[in-house]
Amino acid sequence: MKKLILLSAGLVMLVAGLVQAQEQLLDKVVVIVNNDVITENQIQELTNKVVRNSASSGQDLPPKDELQEQVMNRLILESLQLQLAERLGIKISDSQLENTIDNIIRGEKKTREAFLADIEKQGITYNQFREDIRTEIILGEVGRSQVQRRVKVSEQEIQALMKLIDEQDKGTIRYHVGHILLRVGSDESATQQLAESIVSQLKAGENFNQIAMTNSQGPKALEGGDWGWMTLEEMPTLFAGVVKNQHKDTVLGPIRTESGLHIIKVLDAEGLQKVETLEVNARHILIKPSIILSDKKAESLLAEFRQQLVLEEVTFEELARQYSEDPGSAVRGGELGWSDPQSFVPAFKDTVTRLNAGELSQPFRSTFGWHLLEVLDKRTTDTTNKASENRAYQMIFNRKFNEETQAWQEELREEAYVEILDGDA
Repeated sequence: MKKLILLSAGLVMLVAGLVQAQEQLLDKVVVIVNNDVITENQIQELTNKVVRNSASSGQDLPPKDELQEQVMNRLILESLQLQLAERLGIKISDSQLENTIDNIIRGEKKTREAFLADIEKQGITYNQFREDIRTEIILGEVGRSQVQRRVKVSEQEIQALMKLIDEQDKGTIRYHVGHILLRVGSDESATQQLAESIVSQLKAGENFNQIAMTNSQGPKALEGGDWGWMTLEEMPTLFAGVVKNQHKDTVLGPIRTESGLHIIKVLDAEGLQKVETLEVNARHILIKPSIILSDKKAESLLAEFRQQLVLEEVTFEELARQYSEDPGSAVRGGELGWSDPQSFVPAFKDTVTRLNAGELSQPFRSTFGWHLLEVLDKRTTDTTNKASENRAYQMIFNRKFNEETQAWQEELREEAYVEILDGDA
């Protein structure tokens, strides 16, 4: 019996050794990267992926040796970044991963079934696809966490780029300009009153050409004050000084010069971007569920408050000051002030955007708790200049971020222990 047991143990060890030897043959370690390794299978998988992508896009590949070197370098860099992410505690939950995949599918405008079928046609399992996306997210997070703090953008850089963009756009932006000139006679006060009256009429939507033909003493009076389409360089200095960056139907003036009082209207404009942002002035009452106050009770309490407000038994300000758990707005009767809805969490943003001015919401839930919301007013604000500033900042930031990312990756590689066991890199 003892011999039989020893023989069985020997066979187990032999089989285990053969399996291990077979696994090593199937998947050999090629590179040691700090505490991690890169295997032949990993290199082959990434190579196959690159070849598939190249075939689908019709892009030529480098020679085999160069391709292998690029693949190996990519895997080394990914390994270093993933090891750093682990040390920093950067993890992606399954729910976050699935939300990202759902967004990808929506972006492809496909059903989930059709999307998964396309993946399978490429020889990729769903689990492989999920882990590839998880890796991409982690690499993005660790890169941002390390590089973002290295990027500095000064106000001078932003203004200089805005000026450069503005200069480049000058020749492509054209304005259709209307002009009325009132010469100042002996009764200066009457001329001023007439000018202000004309401005009021034009802002109210009265016909510019008719008013110009009736009142203007300028060179284009017979043409209804119409100067046609011009760039800033083509128009008189007076026009260029006030028309720049103005949009269609803007009325400017009266402007006093030696010639008299000028009224200018931008009849139309092309090539000029206008960015308008919706802003809302709202107030709310926030109730946070707790061990003492259940989720259902918090909703019920706000429903009672709403009924009291509809019956005018109490004011919104009184309820907010007494019950709201948002300390910043409670002292102001729940008022949040003028805000861009995009600055709010999704549930709050959707509700405040949907409601009309003066409308009171039903109780609704956000990540902060239960809200009762009233929209006091809405307005559209011209944020073109702010958008241009943001655009300039983003362009500079992206350039510097790309430069710093490359520098950071090179530093990461230089500081690492990398040993290539098979081949050269």
